[in-house]
Amino acid sequence: MKNTIYLFITIIFLGIVSSCRMGKNYSQPEMDIPQTFINSDDTTFNASIKWWDVFDDPTLDTLIATALKNNYDILATAQRVEAAMHALNIQKAEMLPKFGYQGQAQRGNFALIQTEDVMNNFSVFGQASWELDFWGKYRRLNENAKAQYLASEYGLASLKLSLISTVASTYFTLLEYREKTEIAIQTYATRDSSLNIIQQRFEAGIIPEIDVNQAQIQKAIAAKAIPLNRRLAKKAENALKVLLGENPGGIVSDVSLQSIEGIPDIPPGVPADILLRRPDILQAEQELVAQNALVGVALANRLPSISLTGMLGLASNDLSQLTSGDPAWNINGSLLGPIFSWNQNINRVRAEKNNKEAAIYNYKNVALNAFREVEDALITIETLKEENAAVKEHVRAAQNALLLSADRYDKGVASYIEFLENQRQAFDAQISLVGNEKLLLEAYIKLYQALGGGWE
Repeated sequence: MKNTIYLFITIIFLGIVSSCRMGKNYSQPEMDIPQTFINSDDTTFNASIKWWDVFDDPTLDTLIATALKNNYDILATAQRVEAAMHALNIQKAEMLPKFGYQGQAQRGNFALIQTEDVMNNFSVFGQASWELDFWGKYRRLNENAKAQYLASEYGLASLKLSLISTVASTYFTLLEYREKTEIAIQTYATRDSSLNIIQQRFEAGIIPEIDVNQAQIQKAIAAKAIPLNRRLAKKAENALKVLLGENPGGIVSDVSLQSIEGIPDIPPGVPADILLRRPDILQAEQELVAQNALVGVALANRLPSISLTGMLGLASNDLSQLTSGDPAWNINGSLLGPIFSWNQNINRVRAEKNNKEAAIYNYKNVALNAFREVEDALITIETLKEENAAVKEHVRAAQNALLLSADRYDKGVASYIEFLENQRQAFDAQISLVGNEKLLLEAYIKLYQALGGGWE
């Protein structure tokens, strides 16, 4: 009957202990969330796991898969996530009783006091200790460790999202400079042929020498553009290989920017969804959860800690008789708490509360910038589409004007300066179109990234 009563009292006591926890439980900060995005309809975003599939480019698919597997930043961060998981398991174990053992052999004439005879003393003990989590300190530390682990997981997801976006953007940059190189090569060939004709006309006394000089200038401009764009393409290629975790080398692709068409419009959803989807926001929130738990830990450290210890074992003056005697044991409890510490514990609580407020502001700032990034990407896509339409019309008109001015110059109706000007405009318009197409694709990438799409 006594054992039942003791068990009942113990269960009640442990129930009281488990329900006591210092500090406030976490609650998500209130945010001023816009109802809709300014530059988009109120629709639901489909968070596709592989959003880069919309570009329909097998080379890009392979590059992203390789980067996710081999990128050193990803591999290093993944190891830190594993470390955070082990730290969480370590912290969980702090709430459990600790068991150990101790063995001792002693010979001499001193055991707290000096004796006349030399004595032997042999002992083997098992030990147990348990600090009762009366104020919830260890449970708050568990909350902190778990939040730190989740923050590291979301940090890895955020890094993956950033890596995917950077790989895609760098790949499109590579295609951009390759296309600009081809345009420069074609323009150079055309201007070289034109210079030969102009040179023959000058030698025949038909045109002045200044026309030859102007043709030479235009040929040199095209010649300069070739190594410039080749250099920039190679740098983009090298940067891409590093993202893949590989030494600099070649990237084989027969895709052109103009062939990547038909990208569907992206319904970005409602702003509140961003808080649940973007890994950097989720990471900032878990950092806030972790800091909130540390406030409770600081409060609990101002109160006494209660510990139970016990020992059970064997002791004897003769090693051969160690196991023949009655077991030795003891159980004790201890109470340890601060009395006067020059306000150290109070200031620790205040410091953790300040850190919590800072974490709240950081969380709100990350969310605020997320809304801005979505709006920036949406308006960029909208305006670049308009620019692209204008630049395409510019290219069409400039190329037609170049043909007409060449015909007019051959017939002696127009000056060579007019022909050169149309030649320059056609070249600049083609270069501008390639740049704009790359910026539009990059804007789609930034929108997917801003929406938090494409991560697991």
